[in-house]
Amino acid sequence: MTGSQTITEVDGERDATQLILQDIQSGIYGPGTWLKQIDLETRYGRGRNEIRRALDRLALKRVVEHVPNRGYHVYLSDGKQWDDIAEIRIMLETGIAAKVIAHATTADIAGLRDLANRFQGLLLSGTVLELYEANLAFHRAYVDLAGNVELHSVIAELRQRTSSAPVSQWHTRSRIEVSAAEHHEMVDAIEGKDEMRLKTLVERHIRQK
Repeated sequence: MTGSQTITEVDGERDATQLILQDIQSGIYGPGTWLKQIDLETRYGRGRNEIRRALDRLALKRVVEHVPNRGYHVYLSDGKQWDDIAEIRIMLETGIAAKVIAHATTADIAGLRDLANRFQGLLLSGTVLELYEANLAFHRAYVDLAGNVELHSVIAELRQRTSSAPVSQWHTRSRIEVSAAEHHEMVDAIEGKDEMRLKTLVERHIRQK
């Protein structure tokens, strides 16, 4: 993309909400960054009303925060919010363990293993964004095995509230390596139909401890 080329010339199919969210999650706009509407209009080639609606939608999702008479900034979450949302995710993602095991076919398990291998393969040469997207792909596949489309949407929204950029996904490099190993252990537990083991792994994986 050239400096004078707007986002809309490259990606005209996605609405402003998706484009702003993508830039927040890729770290272009970090936690606490003020989002000037005029700058967003120029960057995305969209009108003032569409940008305002997009910011309002993201504020409802608590991805950005609206401060009266000042504008919008990327939401800056605190430790309490992170812990609370982690608890919700644990309840949801351990709650589907039995269904995941019951529904997973040999092909599903092989596909999940491929995604775990992709994440692990990016450890040496992949960017943080590539690791982030590979991690999301693994977890989407895990949740999809439960057969509940709405659950996938709920978990995706919860993730948006606590991780405004890929770099915040893991505390240390060693934690990324542990996450890679946990992906494989989760696949092993599904393949071995070990529900309690799977629940333990999912909880540890989300807490990152």
